[in-house]
Amino acid sequence: MENYIDVVNKLKKEGKKIVFTNGCFDIIHAGHVDYLQKAKSLGDFLIVGLNSDESIRRLKGDGRPVNPQEQRKRVLEALKPVDMVIIFEEDTPERLIKEIKPDVLVKGGDWKIENIVGADFVMSYGGKVYTIDFAYDTSTTKIIQKVKNGTC
Repeated sequence: MENYIDVVNKLKKEGKKIVFTNGCFDIIHAGHVDYLQKAKSLGDFLIVGLNSDESIRRLKGDGRPVNPQEQRKRVLEALKPVDMVIIFEEDTPERLIKEIKPDVLVKGGDWKIENIVGADFVMSYGGKVYTIDFAYDTSTTKIIQKVKNGTC
């Protein structure tokens, strides 16, 4: 199996536009699917950086993630827009972004471009950075809260 850097280099030589996004993707919902479809539309090959279980625990606290990283990875890989999933252990995907050097970096509409990890780096070599507005008012956190409250 080729490592992701070899795959990315091969795609770039073929003139393919690489799109990168990242997140926890703990409980996949319609908002995630819409977001990933829109991200994929910005290029030819969509790479999702997936926070590891330990990374999520550091960021979101005990009790998260709901689903372990290998299961989250498997679900993402089955989604049509997603071409590759890479699990990362750090709290941010900065290392991955610097290794991949994507043509396009994407985050959700709740992020300001100046706060997106790796945005300055991507723009430094002419890459583009976009935010995608949310089509659904949902999140994993909201789903968990509804289940806890018994309102679903």
